Amino acid sequence: MSVTQIRFPASAAAEAPSDPPVDHGHRHEAGVIASSVYAHGVRVADIPVEEAGEWSRKDGHVVWIGLFEPEAALLKCVQQQFNLHPLAVEDATNAHQRPKLEQYGDALFVVARTAQMADKRIAFGETHIFVGRGYIVSVRHGASNSYTSVRQHWETCPTSLAKGEDFILYAILDFIVDNYMPVLEAIHDEVEEIEDKVLATPMTRSDIERLYMLRRDLLRLRNAAGPLVDVCQRLTNGSVPQVRPTLAPMFRDVTDHVRTVQEKIDSLREVLAFAFEASLLVGQSQENSITKRLASWAAILAVPTAVAGIYGMNFKNMPELEMHYGYYIVLGFIVTACLTLFWRFKRNGWL
Repeated sequence: MSVTQIRFPASAAAEAPSDPPVDHGHRHEAGVIASSVYAHGVRVADIPVEEAGEWSRKDGHVVWIGLFEPEAALLKCVQQQFNLHPLAVEDATNAHQRPKLEQYGDALFVVARTAQMADKRIAFGETHIFVGRGYIVSVRHGASNSYTSVRQHWETCPTSLAKGEDFILYAILDFIVDNYMPVLEAIHDEVEEIEDKVLATPMTRSDIERLYMLRRDLLRLRNAAGPLVDVCQRLTNGSVPQVRPTLAPMFRDVTDHVRTVQEKIDSLREVLAFAFEASLLVGQSQENSITKRLASWAAILAVPTAVAGIYGMNFKNMPELEMHYGYYIVLGFIVTACLTLFWRFKRNGWL
């Protein structure tokens, strides 16, 4: 059965990362956003983490646990419930991992980077996902939208959710990639403002610093999103036993979205580079114009300066000093020379 894909807009993406855990009847401990068990796509219970392993071993049941910056003790409990590999748990405890896909025995470990706009900067976070038979655990660190909205949406589609833990993995990765787009849209709006401004007025130091920060953030976003292409391709080519071949088209769709994100990032970085180059050219043009004006006036003022310097010499034998109209002749020469130079410079566009 085909699954209709629904994109979540940024305005209603999810709760803030700091939102308290959702309470569906159980008092979850700190760090647990949700801990539920599903049978045939229908949520049958909200369970404590200590009972998750027992539920996951029941036929037709899937345990979905969402954690946010959990303490080591909580991750240790999750590890014991699902027999997770110590190296994967260590990576999930210590954030700052590169996006990747690792297979530890019967379990799959996926790392993805998340992004949000915060104070006109891109804030990055991480999501670590454990996938195995009958369970999926997501561990969020840093800036990221809660996956509560993903959970709530697909709970309305039991037929899709009944596909199992690999479908939930797809839903989370698709949500992560879709949330790159609001970040790019916000940057795109700012880039357009920079484009409109750069040709009108020269960029100030603060403008140049902002342009540099945008380019650097975009490069970091590209480095965060790019590796997901390899992750999704591995999930698509059938080399991962935890993912059924029937879900390959869905992960290919996520791959296409990541490539679209990469293209938009590259486009925005090029526009920012062109804006910076255009600003430099505008600044150089204005500097050249000012230099020409200064040089023109310096040449004009050099004429009276030179004449005055000549007649300021204290020589006794200067015959023209005795001329009756000498003063007027010299003044006329100075005015004529200055006007001629002014006309020539004006004609050549220097003034």
